[in-house]
Amino acid sequence: MFSDNHKRAGVAYPQGFTAAGVRAGIKKNGNLDVAVIYTEREAAVAGVFTKNLVAAAPVQVCKKVVATGKAHAVVANAGCANACTGEQGLHDAQQTAQIAAQELNCNPDDVIVASTGLIGSNLPMDKMTAGIKDAVKNLSKEGSVNAGNAIITTDTYSKTCATEIEIGGVEVRFGAIAKGSGMIRPDMATMLCFITTDADIDQKLLQRALSDATEVSFNMVSVDGDMSTNDSVVVLANGAAGNKKIVEQDADYEKFFSTLKNICVELAKCIAADGEGATKFLTINVTGANSFADAKKVGMAIANSPLCKTAIFGQDPNAGRFICAVGYSGVPIDPNKVVIKFGDLTVYAEGLVTYFDRDAMRKILAERDIVVDIELGLGNSNATVYSCDLSFGYVKINADYTT
Repeated sequence: MFSDNHKRAGVAYPQGFTAAGVRAGIKKNGNLDVAVIYTEREAAVAGVFTKNLVAAAPVQVCKKVVATGKAHAVVANAGCANACTGEQGLHDAQQTAQIAAQELNCNPDDVIVASTGLIGSNLPMDKMTAGIKDAVKNLSKEGSVNAGNAIITTDTYSKTCATEIEIGGVEVRFGAIAKGSGMIRPDMATMLCFITTDADIDQKLLQRALSDATEVSFNMVSVDGDMSTNDSVVVLANGAAGNKKIVEQDADYEKFFSTLKNICVELAKCIAADGEGATKFLTINVTGANSFADAKKVGMAIANSPLCKTAIFGQDPNAGRFICAVGYSGVPIDPNKVVIKFGDLTVYAEGLVTYFDRDAMRKILAERDIVVDIELGLGNSNATVYSCDLSFGYVKINADYTT
């Protein structure tokens, strides 16, 4: 459903949105590091944030903007998380919004701010100020690619998508950019995601749609089991499409929600697949649980297990590690009812690691994309978790992160 032709347009694909990404010298490598997304037309805004109790200064400011229900702009930087920076960090995040508001001729509480990078460093406000001014001057319908590249850190590429649907006979567009590669676990990750749409929708319904979409997408991702201080997913809906405003959970809302959910799932998959040092993308389908929460717990036990992840990396057919993770997940299971499959190959059933063709298993593990199916045999609920392997590359990246 996501058009490659429109991917480059990203967050600038919906009507009324422009974007830019510039170099301000915040990243050590000199790459793009300040992004601005803007809509002159006032937009309804919704957001979902990290559940880490140590929330970065920009998250605290961003929550207050979302609470107003409206916004005109997003300003994001990479290279400095502005987390664990005390009152100075909070002042810098607020100052970021004020500088952008002055340049864009809007109010500071209409500006979403976000940061990603090294925890514990203060924002270089001289560079940030210059970057914001430069980005505002360069806002355009072609600016999404640079904006996407300006928010990445250890990512190997910027995650983006764009699509359109019809609501009430009117074309409605969606666009998105996201980053995330390490310090990734459920309840979001070291990730930023900005979604734009020209749909006209009630703000409370927009928040409901984003919260529900996040539960089955970004909250189902784990690269390394670590929860960040800076996670933010924000959606802006400026109503420029001119569709009849969505004010109740009717067929139009369901169509809107389905599209938003699919965007979030697509980006979540990209984040998992681009995990730091990753060589494998792992999809874990858990079925037959008593509840969604139980299914998620089982999936996450595997996604967060260093032993399971290293087995995937080493293409080692060590099925015992996977049933072990299911057993300690915290979900009451009956080991005799559990069935584990890699692709169409059963590796555990009836309480036993089954006899299976290890060469066939190695062929499955040699693929880039690997699917693990776990049937618990207890109920009718299911969940899908997205993850990756744990490689030498991950250790190298994170051992040298500040150097």
